[in-house]
Amino acid sequence: MLTLAIGNKNYSSWSLRPWLLLRQAGIPFAEVRIPLYQPGADAELAKWSPSGKVPALHDGAIAVWDSLAICETLAERFPEKRLWPVDAAARATARAASAEMHAGFAALREHMSMNIRARRPGQGRTPESLADIARIAALWTACRANHGGGGPFLFGEFSIADAMYAPVVLRFRTYEVPLAGAARTYADTVLALPALQEWIHDAEAETERIARFEPDA
Repeated sequence: MLTLAIGNKNYSSWSLRPWLLLRQAGIPFAEVRIPLYQPGADAELAKWSPSGKVPALHDGAIAVWDSLAICETLAERFPEKRLWPVDAAARATARAASAEMHAGFAALREHMSMNIRARRPGQGRTPESLADIARIAALWTACRANHGGGGPFLFGEFSIADAMYAPVVLRFRTYEVPLAGAARTYADTVLALPALQEWIHDAEAETERIARFEPDA
């Protein structure tokens, strides 16, 4: 049995990515939730993650502690699940789009942190975060136009790329970012996923509040 250690569902965007991938792929796993920035959290994190951060996947004696590395590991472990697109050109683009999300969009992360319970219309709009939003919308639109013919996701069928961008969909929901056309349709499709709705439900039921992510509190 795989075990995935995650943080608070309301705040931990990195935890969501492999969790959603596992759920969508129908891969059984046990979930260990570690409320972050709480007494004892560091000690608990150290049990699961060499980096002291979540997410962390345990598969027997193997531990993987980075969200994209976890997704890549799952793609190798379960090739029949086709977690990357089958087509080589689409797969290359999906890898690049996933890596861009993994390494980039710093302004969006800084000014529009994930907080599922909150509603902050109009907040976080800096020139840099608006540029990130425009790039993401353009990327989604291009992926749908060039590779999305086989289904409603970025590359037709649900893939690692969709898992990587799911937290952005939730950020856009919190901050009420206007989208149009294919980008709007795509965001709505991801938001409607039963697995993502399950995560949202759990996040809304959490009682922990992390002050650094609650500037209005």
